[in-house]
Amino acid sequence: MRILCVDDEPLMLKMLEMAVKEAKPDADITAFQKQTELLEDAKNNGCDVAFLDIHMRGMNGVELAKELKAVNPKMNIIFVTGFSEYKGDAMDLKASGYIMKPVTAADVKRELEDLRFPIVPKSDALLRVQCFGNFDVFTPGGEHVKFERSRAKEMFAYLVHKQGSYCTVKEIAAALFEDEPYDKKQLNYMQQLTHTMIKALKAVGAETVIVKDYNALAVNTKLLDCDYYRFKELDAGAVNSYQNEYMSQYYWADFMFDEDLY
Repeated sequence: MRILCVDDEPLMLKMLEMAVKEAKPDADITAFQKQTELLEDAKNNGCDVAFLDIHMRGMNGVELAKELKAVNPKMNIIFVTGFSEYKGDAMDLKASGYIMKPVTAADVKRELEDLRFPIVPKSDALLRVQCFGNFDVFTPGGEHVKFERSRAKEMFAYLVHKQGSYCTVKEIAAALFEDEPYDKKQLNYMQQLTHTMIKALKAVGAETVIVKDYNALAVNTKLLDCDYYRFKELDAGAVNSYQNEYMSQYYWADFMFDEDLY
């Protein structure tokens, strides 16, 4: 969980930071005195929960919350203030919580246990998929999914990238074999790769991840816990794990990822 805090009063900020660390010692916690610095950090690195002092010079907490919600509508906003008259504005923004000063660890813990947008892993996922760095596929328990052919794994990678959209066999072939003609020989090979891909998934009980239509394939994204999908949702952990490498072993992947961002 990544948590950001802001208060333009140094002592109050220190008290807030200490309370959050005591309540959630395993979280990634960063404190700011300047609203613009917190906003920039949230844009670049993601944020699960933001503790915002409301009564600040310049941009107040409610105004900052509006900016943060534009970055990520599912960011949990918890307002911290000694001025109860702001509570109406805070609730209008559908804030996750509201803490009156002086802040205590008990207050913070209570709010983190009742977030508007809970930070939970996908317990129903059949596979954990890694797209950042080299592409790889694991069972929820961390076991590698073994593909007999590297091209079968690449086919699965392409389907993961398409995020549940149906792809024809011809489209997949064009990505994997850019300069080769799509003829009967290649069609037969693609059918073999499809069989090998599904066989690998079936071996770990995840064959239902692949959805078939006439001459087209897709993945059921609801059954995947994927860093790329989390990144698209501005999940802080996924944003932080991205180091400018996306499915590094596949030549087609990097430019597709860049196009998908804009």
